[in-house]
Amino acid sequence: MAEKKEHKIVSASGGEVRRPGGHSVKPAPEKGNAGGLRAGAVVLWIFAIAFEILALLVLFGKITLTFMPVMYQLIAFVVLDLICVVVGSMLWKKANHIDPASERNRTRFWLWNNMGLIVAIFAFVPLVVRLLTNKDLDKRTKVICTVAAAIALLIAGAASIDYDPVSEEQLNDAMVVFGDTDVYWAPFGKVYHVDKDCQALARSETLTVGTVDEAIAAGRTRLCSFCADRHNVTEVATDNAA
Repeated sequence: MAEKKEHKIVSASGGEVRRPGGHSVKPAPEKGNAGGLRAGAVVLWIFAIAFEILALLVLFGKITLTFMPVMYQLIAFVVLDLICVVVGSMLWKKANHIDPASERNRTRFWLWNNMGLIVAIFAFVPLVVRLLTNKDLDKRTKVICTVAAAIALLIAGAASIDYDPVSEEQLNDAMVVFGDTDVYWAPFGKVYHVDKDCQALARSETLTVGTVDEAIAAGRTRLCSFCADRHNVTEVATDNAA
């Protein structure tokens, strides 16, 4: 188990503090509420499906905006659809890092962590199929809109996948090992660190300090392998994990 250290480096005002090591350290932001984040994601995903339906209605000639050509109408709805899917997926992934699902049911765990990808498929694939099979659009409009929808599908899918999902068990293990001990992470880093003087942080001028659950909520789901070796931590996931 890691040795718990007292790293009191944040001022009483919660502001940014400069320490001798050269790092500027700031406190972790509020984690947010998982339920509220998920509710926001669902609302945005509903809007995304609504924009897809509007695009389909334009495609079938059921509605039309007289001040805008059909091609621009379709592209506008595709862009709005994409924004809602991606932002909703970001909220959903954030919520899953705050309140993760259990790995005991692997199917449910995968589905729960890939809801954004599933929504992206429903939000774009029907439109892409209808564009490909539509015989009424002129060739230029059909090609441009199909390509735009296909690219939006790829972007939404890639942005919606959680490439490093965290499980309830993984979070619990980290909390047992570190508790309320301070950990550190860099603005663009992907792991958290036990020590602010870790060699992996040598080039980082600004660090964030917080508890391990705050680090995981911020997307740093694994412990730095250098810190793990230094403190002989074997109970938590590290960046050496396969």
